[in-house]
Amino acid sequence: MASADQLASSLNFGALAKATELKKRILFTLAALVIYRLGTYIPIPGIDPLILEEIFEQNAGGILGMFDMFAGGALGRMTIFALNIMPYISAAIIMQLMTAVSPNLDALKKEGETGRKRLNQYTRYLTVLLAAVQAYGISVGLENMSGSGGSAVMNPGMFFRATTVITLVGGTIFLMWLGEQITARGVGNGISLIIFAGIVANLPSALAGTLELGRTGALSAAFIILLLVMAVAVIAFIVFIERSQRRITIQYPKRQVRNRMFGGESSHLPLKLNVSGVIPPIFASSLLLMPVTFAQFSAGSGAGPEWLNTVNALLGRGQPLYLGVYVGLIVFFAFFYTAIVFNPAETADNLKRYGGFIPGIRPGKNTADYLDYVLTRLTTVGALYLACVCILPEILISQYQVPFYFGGTSLLIVVTVTIDTVGQVQSHLLAHQYEGLVRKSRLRGRGRR
Repeated sequence: MASADQLASSLNFGALAKATELKKRILFTLAALVIYRLGTYIPIPGIDPLILEEIFEQNAGGILGMFDMFAGGALGRMTIFALNIMPYISAAIIMQLMTAVSPNLDALKKEGETGRKRLNQYTRYLTVLLAAVQAYGISVGLENMSGSGGSAVMNPGMFFRATTVITLVGGTIFLMWLGEQITARGVGNGISLIIFAGIVANLPSALAGTLELGRTGALSAAFIILLLVMAVAVIAFIVFIERSQRRITIQYPKRQVRNRMFGGESSHLPLKLNVSGVIPPIFASSLLLMPVTFAQFSAGSGAGPEWLNTVNALLGRGQPLYLGVYVGLIVFFAFFYTAIVFNPAETADNLKRYGGFIPGIRPGKNTADYLDYVLTRLTTVGALYLACVCILPEILISQYQVPFYFGGTSLLIVVTVTIDTVGQVQSHLLAHQYEGLVRKSRLRGRGRR
């Protein structure tokens, strides 16, 4: 019988055409992403779009440009999805941190499906709170921002602040719900696909801007070719690392049941080189964007408090403090998230319970220590890999003024989400193929009768 990998690799579009359920899931996912993209063009009322465009052109190379990249251009246009899904990600970070330090939340996490639903509900409440705070900060910041034609807000005041807060919070809640619907009824992780769609939507304009600079002579043709080659090389490197595994051999002893022998087989415990995936860069960007966005909006054109202008300058894109904090957050969340998703002690207990052991390692605590040792080394390499991939474009943008945001964190997100989504599609196709084989075998069995 062919292995699962061989079957998955042999699947083609012909199999996709026969998988009715999968086609419905793909169409639902595409329709949901189209709705999301349409929402990124519905502006918040009361804002002068020309003045807002002028302000964002002045800050295009800063941290707001990076935030606008994650929002798919919604922040630059100040639309109903300007906050995107970032408040939900921030809330998820806070809840995971609280779960690690709070015994009550940790006990709730271990209650199974009921506890998970309650934690998700707490995350939603926290999302609304964070979105409200960020939306109010944006509304106040917009009132303080002005261009050559005057203020960005036509009629500043409490009414504008209230409508902005309600609109932005409602947009974030809708995206949170839409992401959950994609996860449940579509293909792939909904939250990740929303971020993916926002990043990919900016790719044509980023490429066009880079080629335009080459046409005007601001960038040489050789430099542009080098950028494209570097992007391809980084994609290949990301795919290689994301597919890399450390396989730990697991041996199961033979056991006799009546007159038959069972077991005596060996298998592998696969540990990915980057166990945490794309979560650390997303978490780091989300946490870093919260205070920096507030500082840059409040500082505006330099009219804010002196200390706020200083913070805004120190945390500017490409600045040493910004790069240091960014790398530190990536490394921290790489270890933190790995510790959450993989528990060496629990894995060692499960192996001991089913009679499995690692050759040369005693079951129990010694196995847990060995797994922890291997996982720590893998996470160290994975964290360094994430930091290098995410910092490279930051240096290029700050030092060489490259208007090419499709790199680093964004490229990592796009490649990782693509790999995961394709993997889920192959799983659905494989399940459909197995269902077809089962139906055929049943029909043959009835025919023989």
